[in-house]
Amino acid sequence: MTAPQTLLRLMWLASPALPVGGFSYSEGLESAVDAAQVRNEAQAGDWLVAQLRLSQARSDLALAAQAHQAWREGDTARVAGLNDWVLATRESAEFRLQAEQMGRSLVEWLRNGEQAGDGRIAACAALRPAPTWPVAYALATVLADASPRDALLAMAFSWAENMTQAAMKAVPLGQAAAQRILARLAQALPEAVEDALARDDAQRQAHAPMLAILSARHEAQYSRLFRS
Repeated sequence: MTAPQTLLRLMWLASPALPVGGFSYSEGLESAVDAAQVRNEAQAGDWLVAQLRLSQARSDLALAAQAHQAWREGDTARVAGLNDWVLATRESAEFRLQAEQMGRSLVEWLRNGEQAGDGRIAACAALRPAPTWPVAYALATVLADASPRDALLAMAFSWAENMTQAAMKAVPLGQAAAQRILARLAQALPEAVEDALARDDAQRQAHAPMLAILSARHEAQYSRLFRS
């Protein structure tokens, strides 16, 4: 059983109220809407479920599981290597901005918390050129004493909620449609997490060419709601 304090900490980390700015990115979705590839609830749901399975589970969630183990073991060299991998696999300037900005913001949040004296927070802040989001999130869940599976479920739900909100604003969709999409994602999350947990370094991958193209297009999109 997950301890109450751990569960509450994970709920806090997954909350859109966490001051890291995840709500301000659409991760290529707004560009897909502009290109008429996503025009309604069904297409938005299909898009996000595919992104969860093909991108998140294979890349950021898998890496976060490995970073979780490295932080627990105090293996800062391993952490630095994983952080470098995140930076090297961001396929657009926008994706890299998101990884770095959200990572820095989460580290600042940890620095202001009750565990601010933990040396691993300073080690994360010292990563260059910046701590990335999945690496910083992994540390936050280790400090919460969460298991790898619970840590990834919280991280994945945080992503799902932010992306559902992005779909609601960009498509646009109503509240009921957004909740149906979130329900679809919630059903798919456990399988995606198990996939991520089973991947080793050789099986981890970041290869979503159309998503990368849409993200790059979004950087120069004439009119947009989300950050680039």
